[in-house]
Amino acid sequence: MSRHSLRQRLKYRFEHTLAAGSAAVIGWLAAVSALIILIASILIIVFRIPASEEISEPWSLTESLWNNLMRALDAGNLAGDTGWGLRLISFGVTIGGIFIVAILIGSISSGIEDAITELRKGKSLVIEKNHTLILGWGPKVFQIISELVIANENQQKPRIVVMADIDKVEMEDELRQKIPDTRNTRIICRTGSPIDLDDLKLVGFNDARSIIVISPEDSDFQDTFVIKSILAITNNPDRRPEPFHIIAEIRDARNLEAAKLVGGDELTVLLSADIISRLTAQTCRQSGLSVVYTELLDFSGSEIYTIEEKTLHGKTFREIIGAYNHCTVLGIRTGEGQTLLNPPMDRILQPGDGIIVIAEDDDKIIPARDTIPSPMTEAICERRESALSPERTLIMGWNAKAARIIQELDHYVPAGSRLLVVSELEPPEAELQETRDALVNLTLQTEQADLTARRVIDRIAPVNYDHIILLCDQELDVQEADAKILISLLHLRNHAEQHSKDLNVVSEMRDVRNRTLAEVAKADDFIVSDNMISLLLAQISENKALADVFDRLFSNEGSEIYIRSIGDYVEPGIEMDFHTLLEAAARKGETAIGYRIAADSRNPDRAYGVDCNPIKSVKRSFQPEDRIIVLAES
Repeated sequence: MSRHSLRQRLKYRFEHTLAAGSAAVIGWLAAVSALIILIASILIIVFRIPASEEISEPWSLTESLWNNLMRALDAGNLAGDTGWGLRLISFGVTIGGIFIVAILIGSISSGIEDAITELRKGKSLVIEKNHTLILGWGPKVFQIISELVIANENQQKPRIVVMADIDKVEMEDELRQKIPDTRNTRIICRTGSPIDLDDLKLVGFNDARSIIVISPEDSDFQDTFVIKSILAITNNPDRRPEPFHIIAEIRDARNLEAAKLVGGDELTVLLSADIISRLTAQTCRQSGLSVVYTELLDFSGSEIYTIEEKTLHGKTFREIIGAYNHCTVLGIRTGEGQTLLNPPMDRILQPGDGIIVIAEDDDKIIPARDTIPSPMTEAICERRESALSPERTLIMGWNAKAARIIQELDHYVPAGSRLLVVSELEPPEAELQETRDALVNLTLQTEQADLTARRVIDRIAPVNYDHIILLCDQELDVQEADAKILISLLHLRNHAEQHSKDLNVVSEMRDVRNRTLAEVAKADDFIVSDNMISLLLAQISENKALADVFDRLFSNEGSEIYIRSIGDYVEPGIEMDFHTLLEAAARKGETAIGYRIAADSRNPDRAYGVDCNPIKSVKRSFQPEDRIIVLAES
């Protein structure tokens, strides 16, 4: 026999049904309401209570049910009743209705509130196809989405889905603040963990066109999080049979192989520290190079495309670079998938080969139908070779990228060059020794000092150095680290003015918004780490083939971008079109891709004087201070 009474068992079952939520409460209220109305209607019929003073007959069952329902819903219907029998029954029905309706309204209100709360939690299913999925959250998200919004302008109903383990409303508020105009792109936020298999289903990972995995900023296991997120996608039991297009950032080179093992051919991985180190080493020796890279990486203005143009099959590369009036040719992507930047000028374009071009949009990639103008050969001059002499480089600051930057610099400088590192914290001795052992052309010295102190700047005498690099302290807050860079830049500028000498300064910054503030210090270039990586992630998410193009551009092997004196190619002061610059560079085995106008080098509205995709038919006269931008091997 049961230990519990019937009353306890009924109470338990009643409580269990109520736990089902608002729907169960509304169901019980409907049942109670029906019971009250039914009892009242039966009483009216059984006791033959007349409908009114004028009508001696009672209501039929149907009429009685209807009238009692109206009294339950609206107390005002009681006022017209006559006869105390009908009044008492109607009064009872009305009192019951008042309580039931009050509870009903409260339940509905509570149910709506619960539904809104669930929506705010960001746990509802995303039903989208061909969308870009971003997993993770951090400062890079805003730059990535801003670039994708521009790239999506010519798409129909583009969608970007963001999932991170933070509040959905918080993400939406921050996105509205940082990106007020999303144009035709809709951004959908969801709260969840990228390493949770069930959460991945909510954001439609199987239907995504590309997936970008963001490395968290405030975690001690950044790369572990990224690798586990990739694993959750590629080894998901519910994954699609078609390959994914995943782009991820890895910070530590030791984790690179593990990421590749997990992602395989479906993953394009960026080793962020390595990329920034390469860019810094190249940029410190060529003023304006970071602007060139930014112009190629962002979606505003011109960007890089790979197209196949059958009408150019059988043409040499020299003929191809002059075939487009509104596009600039960088190289060839072979049918086997090999990227050739600045190939030999007599290289024949074969069927199946693609052309790598810079263009404003893919609909602008049209070969010119008119006869290509002949270059002004009389304006072309030979390069004035100058003997390379040892260089002196100064690095102010130290962080995790410093050793890699030094090793990259060693590939570019002549033998016998010297490098001095001055930092507030002493670099690890083991890392320094390993770096020294790997150097061939550089001699490395270190010194510990406060880089924000003017006396230190004067003692170091930066005017005696050919190149200067300022590195951020990665252990400090972003704004505090950039503030120290700004102070050092101001001291450097004043030091240079006192000695009437220009300094070639490249500064690493962590917040792109601080670049405008830093321009008062007249540094030659800025490397904004997060900004560059964000641009790369956005570009590769739209075109996987670009990963190989940028990897070769940033490499110290093969052809790279160089910014050289215009006087080494053509005579300044003569009006000419870009075809003449193409011919001048081609004679040296190089590919001209643009120029930099010295008069605009401080003007952000004119891209700091850089034009990486000039219209070839437009003529202009160059000044001796202007520069030509070329792809060359050395």
